Formats: sequence, structure tokens, C-alpha cells
Amino acid sequence: MKKTNSLDFAKNDYIVYPKHGVGRILDIEKQMISGMELELYVIRFEKERMTLRVPTNKAKMVGMRKLANADTMQQALKTLTGKAKIKRTMWSRRAQEYEAKINSGDLVLIAEVVRDLHRTAEQPEQSYSERQIYESALARLAREVAAVEKIEEIAAVKRLEDMLRAA
Repeated sequence: MKKTNSLDFAKNDYIVYPKHGVGRILDIEKQMISGMELELYVIRFEKERMTLRVPTNKAKMVGMRKLANADTMQQALKTLTGKAKIKRTMWSRRAQEYEAKINSGDLVLIAEVVRDLHRTAEQPEQSYSERQIYESALARLAREVAAVEKIEEIAAVKRLEDMLRAA
């Protein structure tokens, strides 16, 4: 497997693309685009049934990264067990902040969103938009946990929900 650029991604590597989550590099190909030869990562996002081509020289700029290392994963899981920090600002402002954290691709920030929006049975019901953002963040976090720990995504979701309930 040939690694061709500074980020050292190779065919079949799992990566994280900030706006789409965990994907797998299917190939590294060269294409002629507007008379220029470009080297592209061909990334498959199974959950979204989407294939994305990212120029290798732009991968770092768009925030593409390798899966989280053990320290980052521990920090994210520790974040889940912390106390929720809910700001007293308008929901629309908080929703924008949560979306920005999810799309940042930063595992710890995504864990903060999951922690802050998690509701127990005793707490009031979430609004539809709160639930949507929570589920989006939980799915993104679970996909990376599953990829790092080589487990099924369903098992990762259960593990994260168990941690949230225990906190």
C-alpha cells in the first residue's frame, strides 16, 4: 500500500471527514481535471451511501484525519461521563453551536454535544430539533468508536448510551 502525501493515508484506511464522519479510502487515483492532473482520495461513506473524491493536497485543509488515537478516545469517553453544560441562550444559537461542534470532526466536541443533549427518563422530553442533533452527534461518535474498537456500530451506540445512563 503506497502512502503518497504528508497525511499518510493509504487504500483501505479508515478516516474521519469532518462533515460526513467515518469513511474508508477505496482508492487513490489520478484524474485529469481542467487540463491538470490531480491525485484524489476516493472515500466511501457506507452509512450515507456516498462516495467522495478529495484532492490529496486538500485533505489536510478540509480537516480530514485518521481515526482517533487511544488518548483522544479516552478523553471523549470521559467527557460523556461529565456534568452536562447547558447554556441559557436561545435554542437557535445553541443549535448552531452544536452543529458546528459536530461538523468540526473533533471527537471530544462531538462527545460534549452528546453529553449536553442526553436526556434520562426523569428529564423533560426533547424537542424534535434537539432529538435530531442528539442522534446525529451520537451516530457520529458511535461510528468512530466502532471503527477504532473494531465493533459493530449498534454495539458502540449501546456502550455509549450505557455510559451516559451510568453518569
